[in-house]
Amino acid sequence: MQLNYTTQMDAARRGILTPQLESVAQKERMSVQELMPLVACGKVAIPANRLHTCIDPQGIGSMLRTKINVNLGVSRDCKDYDVEMEKVLWAVQMGAESIMDLSSHGDTQPFRRKLTSECPAIIGTVPVYDSVIHYQRDLDTLTAKDFIDVIRLHAQDGVDFVTLHCGITCKTIEQIRKHKRKMNIVSRGGSLVFAWMCMTGQENPFYEYYDEILDICREYDVTVSLGDACRPGCLADATDVCQIEELVRLGELTKRAWEKDVQVMVEGPGHVPMDQIAANMKVQETLCMGAPFYVLGPLVTDIAPGYDHITAAIGGAMAAMNGAAFLCYVTPAEHLALPNLQDVKQGIIASKIAAHAADIAKGVRGAREIDDRMGDARRVLDWEGQFACALDPQTAKAVRDDRSPEHDDTCSMCGKFCAVRSMNKALNGEYIDIL
Repeated sequence: MQLNYTTQMDAARRGILTPQLESVAQKERMSVQELMPLVACGKVAIPANRLHTCIDPQGIGSMLRTKINVNLGVSRDCKDYDVEMEKVLWAVQMGAESIMDLSSHGDTQPFRRKLTSECPAIIGTVPVYDSVIHYQRDLDTLTAKDFIDVIRLHAQDGVDFVTLHCGITCKTIEQIRKHKRKMNIVSRGGSLVFAWMCMTGQENPFYEYYDEILDICREYDVTVSLGDACRPGCLADATDVCQIEELVRLGELTKRAWEKDVQVMVEGPGHVPMDQIAANMKVQETLCMGAPFYVLGPLVTDIAPGYDHITAAIGGAMAAMNGAAFLCYVTPAEHLALPNLQDVKQGIIASKIAAHAADIAKGVRGAREIDDRMGDARRVLDWEGQFACALDPQTAKAVRDDRSPEHDDTCSMCGKFCAVRSMNKALNGEYIDIL
């Protein structure tokens, strides 16, 4: 069927109701008339490559439900694509709205195509990773055209958004050397672009040929996720000159994308002290004109390897409450290893808790309804009702079954000392038996 629009943004600007926008409006309990202007002006993105036909569309914007992304993919040390696909299935089952394939080894295209042909979640990639693998050549031998051709390949494979590190330029090389960051550049994609510029002496190809890249994204309706190459990798580097200068440039690139009807998300910091999170969100909103903000965590302390899903959930809740729209999950394996299935589960649950808590705080429509149902179920000691409301019902039920109480109307922590049980009996005029 021939479409009379190019991208979701183009359709919204023309007043054309797409199936994807209609679906998102229903999920968010919004009218089409409320949502369409937000997509038209770029404050909401609906990443949905026209070739990803099995997608369950999702809207990403600060006034919508906070969405979460799950990073997956093989590496040279962990090469099993079947395991990665199992993680994908787990992630979708547990409510992740987006999957990013960060594979850095082997033939990546079959897995990527499997995702876009079978997975209903939003699919994202970082084409600069795949460039070295695709051509099987050293980084300094790749040309700007090589990088751009891989972006086109990913678009043709049905990828919904691509992370592009467009915001660093040759000027950034001097800034990094001059300002002596504690952790330099910790973005994997950003470091590859930085290294390529240093070795070739050429300008960042993703910046220099940005308009050509936008034409590809417009053709397939691929959302650009503007990667933050200079995101802080430790608290000492948070909100420094390199981070903010890049953010200014990302704001300029956002505007250029919107001029071509290309949807944009802006990626944000990784490690930020709690007292700087709200300010970071406000600066991004101002410089990037309200484009959806996609944050990694942020992690609020540097000393919790093995528990970074917790540090990220703390920062993610604060970031989303203050305007972030999209949380990239962090697992207990962050900084240590490729996450296994259990790490993925813990990372997703931590991020879902953070996103939901933030949605309640910022008054997202319907966000607190399930919490109120949980309160009702707890008041009457309805255990099955509580499991039905739980974010992870299987774990909740398993914990209770593992330590089952003597009396079904209590739990093994309080027994007949249960406050809920005592209050119910007292208010009903019943005898309260403790011993």
